[in-house]
Amino acid sequence: MGRARGGKQREGLLKAIAIVLFALVVLLLGAAVLLFRGGISAKLEPTRFEEAVARRLLRAGIPRAARDLRSPIAPTKEAVAGGQAHFADHCALCHANDGSGRTEMGRNLYPRAPDLRLLQTQDLTDGELFYIIENGIRLTGMPGFGDGSEESKMESWRLVAFVRHLPRLAPGEKLEMERLNPKSPEEWREMQENEEFLQGKAPAEGRTPR
Repeated sequence: MGRARGGKQREGLLKAIAIVLFALVVLLLGAAVLLFRGGISAKLEPTRFEEAVARRLLRAGIPRAARDLRSPIAPTKEAVAGGQAHFADHCALCHANDGSGRTEMGRNLYPRAPDLRLLQTQDLTDGELFYIIENGIRLTGMPGFGDGSEESKMESWRLVAFVRHLPRLAPGEKLEMERLNPKSPEEWREMQENEEFLQGKAPAEGRTPR
């Protein structure tokens, strides 16, 4: 009698495990279909499901100790300006000077470069922002900029201060950032020619200011 009852319990347990495993397989297959519905193309827009899952995985993947970190620097004008200069030189290519992500590079990443002014980013803790800047995010276009040095950490904290400032970025600040954006050789040449022209210098033969 006892053996029969034990056998039925084991049979029921195995059946329950089989059902759970089957459900997991179905979920994984469904997720795979959603993720790769367009092959490996980065042209499709991520679905809301993908975005929601990505946000949850992002926050779950950041260690609690890192999440609770507090910035060692006050968000002074100097700290924000330091982060602004670094952002213009290193981050604006994908994120745009105003943090909107509306650049040729940012619009064509998968997932798209986020609008850093919106709640999805501003709702992250300072520690989470710092961790992302230092370590990057796998399977996205976000690299990890940290090298473990104190100088790198301070630079990342200044970037955190600037990201917090983005929703209030003034037009004059955005204009200043354009001056700091990386330039192609042609752009540098054009800037030099225009500067020489304004200073009253004759352009070199074959060159005309634009």
